[in-house]
Amino acid sequence: MLLQSFFTEAFFLKFIKFSLVGFSGVFVDFGTTFICKEILKIQKYVANTCGFALAATTNYFMNRIWTFHSTNPNIMMEFTRFFIIALIGLFMNLLIIWAMSGKFKVNFYVSKLIATLVVTLWNFLINAYYTFA
Repeated sequence: MLLQSFFTEAFFLKFIKFSLVGFSGVFVDFGTTFICKEILKIQKYVANTCGFALAATTNYFMNRIWTFHSTNPNIMMEFTRFFIIALIGLFMNLLIIWAMSGKFKVNFYVSKLIATLVVTLWNFLINAYYTFA
């Protein structure tokens, strides 16, 4: 019964929207990371952080408007919460990439994709029940 009240149709719809926003953010993140790493020759973890920061910012605004329909007038506080959660997600992302590509020699971009999938779940749950609650 408790899980049924937790996993409602509205909750699932928000997760779908959050995932679609995140999917669009993947293009921003990977595109920025690729440009920074491959074209500008920036160190891979710094390039990854640049991709993350731009994607997190665009994702915040898209999620605020479309996914969660937030009307919170304190946008800076809401954005700060979102960004702190995203920073924790970045740390998780970097740790997964480091472990997979550094220790287990998995391709950097495959590692990044897996890290992105894991961190998406973290970001959605915490944002749904904290940032946009």
